[in-house]
Amino acid sequence: MRITVLTVPDCPNAPVVRERITAALGGRDARVELIEVREEAEAARWQMTGSPTVLVDGVDPFAVAGAPASVSCRLYRDEEGRPGGAPSVEALRQAFAGTGVSASAPVEECCRDDRDVLDPIGRAGRGRSAPDERGLRAVHQAVLRHFAATGHAPEPADLAAAAASAGRTAADVLAELACEDFLTLDAAGRISAAYPFCAVPTPHRLRLASGVEAWAMCAIDALGVAAMLHQDVTVSSCDPVDGRPITVAFTDGTAHWEPAEAVVFVGQRDQAGPAATVCCDALNFFAGPTTAEAWARQHPEVQGRVTSQAEALRIAEQTFGPLLARE
Repeated sequence: MRITVLTVPDCPNAPVVRERITAALGGRDARVELIEVREEAEAARWQMTGSPTVLVDGVDPFAVAGAPASVSCRLYRDEEGRPGGAPSVEALRQAFAGTGVSASAPVEECCRDDRDVLDPIGRAGRGRSAPDERGLRAVHQAVLRHFAATGHAPEPADLAAAAASAGRTAADVLAELACEDFLTLDAAGRISAAYPFCAVPTPHRLRLASGVEAWAMCAIDALGVAAMLHQDVTVSSCDPVDGRPITVAFTDGTAHWEPAEAVVFVGQRDQAGPAATVCCDALNFFAGPTTAEAWARQHPEVQGRVTSQAEALRIAEQTFGPLLARE
């Protein structure tokens, strides 16, 4: 599936629609390109009826009959009829499903479709970028930056300024972020995890180019850190079946895997709850397909599949790459 976003230069809704497209894809494969259009004649050639216009395989799924070519701002209405500058995540999901491509491909040795397996990772297609409202994104990004700078979770006091900018307390914002599964809190209200980071040791160790060491929640989370921070990262893990060490070293955006035949198993348990309990311990590195398949047979309660290195990286980058983007 090819997704084309047509915008005028510096359109304020361009990053919004890109983020929503990522959320709507939920980790599934698609080629997304951004094209800037400056003149109405060019807009007419693209069949652009306002900025932004989204084309799916060259067709505008939100086209309004008789709408003229335009480089003015375009308005969309969500499911409740409210106007906005970009299609809603749900509208985009429906548009992508209508192509017959975004629906998941057949899943090998799995009783659920790929969308279900990926749902906990991408919050059921809603994405892992907190909304830019009520201090949610400001506090969420402050949490992630603190993890990246120190390797540890921030205390609520460290987040007071970010929360105060929205007239709220850090504890209040953290509780809402936890409710929406952007992070998890312990019984005392302290951060125990903020995907992709974890405040306690896990099998997935991160060493950042800055020298900071931290823990990742799962294999997919670990693979997304380099894209999120735009820096070199070394991921160290081990095969849960035979204990063989696995290393993924990111250098200038390129991942180098050791052993070369290493894979990732993507799965989840058939239960409700945050990703931390539903799938994080079911998203693991394996030294090769043989041990991954053996682990799957040993854990029939986990529904999922073995993914290639390229697919695991794509899911990770689409999920975590946008989290610290500035708008």
